[in-house]
Amino acid sequence: MEVRIRGQMTIADIRQALFEQLHELETKYAVQHSGATLYINPTNAFGEDVTPRMPGGHELLTLYSTGPYRNGKL
Repeated sequence: MEVRIRGQMTIADIRQALFEQLHELETKYAVQHSGATLYINPTNAFGEDVTPRMPGGHELLTLYSTGPYRNGKL
C-alpha cells in the first residue's frame, strides 16, 4: 500500500500530512500495525534538488529508526 503526498512542502508540512493519513488508516480502515519506508526528494528553498551530507562530507543515503523515543517512566 502507498501513501503519496504530492507537491513541494516543508518537512513540517510533510510530517502533518503523514500524521493525518496514518490517523485515517488507523481510524477509518482499522489498520493497527505496520512498518514503513519513506522516500523523500530533498530540495532547497528554490525547488532545486540537493544531496544531504554527513558531517564528514559523505552522502546521506538512509536514516534508520527503531520507532519513537519512549520515556523509561511509562
